[in-house]
Amino acid sequence: MNASSRNVFETLIRVLTESMFKHLRKWVVTRFFGHSRQRARLVSKDGRCNIEFGNVEAQSRFIFFVDIWTTVLDLKWRYKMTIFITAFLGSWFFFGLLWYAVAYIHKDLPEFHPSANHTPCVENINGLTSAFLFSLETQVTIGYGFRCVTEQCATAIFLLIFQSILGVIINSFMCGAILAKISRPKKRAKTITFSKNAVISKRGGKLCLLIRVANLRKSLLIGSHIYGKLLKTTVTPEGETIILDQININFVVDAGNENLFFISPLTIYHVIDHNSPFFHMAAETLLQQDFELVVFLDGTVESTSATCQVRTSYVPEEVLWGYRFAPIVSKTKEGKYRVDFHNFSKTVEVETPHCAMCLYNEKDARARMKRGYDNPNFILSEVNETDDTKM
Repeated sequence: MNASSRNVFETLIRVLTESMFKHLRKWVVTRFFGHSRQRARLVSKDGRCNIEFGNVEAQSRFIFFVDIWTTVLDLKWRYKMTIFITAFLGSWFFFGLLWYAVAYIHKDLPEFHPSANHTPCVENINGLTSAFLFSLETQVTIGYGFRCVTEQCATAIFLLIFQSILGVIINSFMCGAILAKISRPKKRAKTITFSKNAVISKRGGKLCLLIRVANLRKSLLIGSHIYGKLLKTTVTPEGETIILDQININFVVDAGNENLFFISPLTIYHVIDHNSPFFHMAAETLLQQDFELVVFLDGTVESTSATCQVRTSYVPEEVLWGYRFAPIVSKTKEGKYRVDFHNFSKTVEVETPHCAMCLYNEKDARARMKRGYDNPNFILSEVNETDDTKM
């Protein structure tokens, strides 16, 4: 191998080694230190609220048991199923003990050696196991016909009535809680999706912040209304620091922000004007800002008439300045409209002013040019005219 070939080979090895270490360093930083640089969110991308309550008084905690229905509905499935199984097994075993106590007090058990003409309170209860089986048959109304209550004991008749009523209450509550959790509109909200990023670009001659939202089902959301909240830390003129101060952000589509015809993906936008909190931001300073944009979509499910709310949030790293969304709606040869969700969050770079103030200053300059021209070097001087003509 000559000298030139050896130099080329060494250069190639050095370039490959530097590239490998560069990608390895990037992976290590992203893998182990990337999460520490992530901004804290109040609302996650899927709509969950990142907040916890501390130092809650015991009396306030008792309120959750007063509103037991909402508490049960808000429980996770593993806890709900645990309560479901425990409620039925516990009630069956508890009444099984009571039936065993009735048989024991009336001396119906075999260890008491009842006489041949002895009439028991409950037929064929020979121990705790048979008492549990009779409790199960009574509460779920199976009624195999082998064990039954006789008219010998009023206590047994009262216990039968009480268990039947309580069993109906337990069945109604637990089955209703399971059905209500399955049919909650919260699951319908999972089929409403927002774009991964928000973009800032010109729309209709105005600088706008745009977000794309889509309904993955063909059933509509009736009376849809969309709005936003900008969360940031502010300091009042009195020196008070307000964490998570909320500023209203108005989002509209071409027809407004209410009663949206949500049959296809919509691009909603917020006009960045003098009243917008984004007016004093620029493309160079956007990532230096500390805010969280939370977007809400309220609507009524067409099939169940239940009201649902969809939420998502955007931090400065997820707002792309100078981009717009790629088109996703097309028309096929058969005359049908087709939505390509592959381009749902895809963005395209476009020419955009680097700040809203620059755009409005440019518009004001153009308006002044239409009215006339300003000459800042023009100086008005007075000249005294003398009459040199002599009479």
